[in-house]
Amino acid sequence: MRLTRVYRFSASHRLHSDQLTEEENRDLYGKCNNPWGHGHDYRIHISVRGTPDGATGRVLSPGALDRWVRERLISVYDHRDLNQDVPDLRGVPTTETLATDAERRLRTGWPFPDAELDRIRIQETPRNVFELRTR
Repeated sequence: MRLTRVYRFSASHRLHSDQLTEEENRDLYGKCNNPWGHGHDYRIHISVRGTPDGATGRVLSPGALDRWVRERLISVYDHRDLNQDVPDLRGVPTTETLATDAERRLRTGWPFPDAELDRIRIQETPRNVFELRTR
């Protein structure tokens, strides 16, 4: 059984690699290479899987997962400049990098022995969705 909860956060970033020329950055990242950055209202879907508990009928308490995600992710990313305010994203904070960072943050100290982190899906725009399967 899989439980998926959806969360929102707003953040800004600039996609720019110091390993590329200015022209290469503009060609690769387009308007996302704006020198002043730009923002997104992200939706992040966190999925866990496991066997429903015999007594509760649940894989995991949704409230417990909510608290964990707020502590580990939302409090770190929401209303932040991902380039400047989140040290682990100071390279090029693509949504792919964000998903990988989210997985690491959620796994560190994972408090749910009977549920496994299964997927992280981040919707950056109506047309851009990134999904990381964690197993």
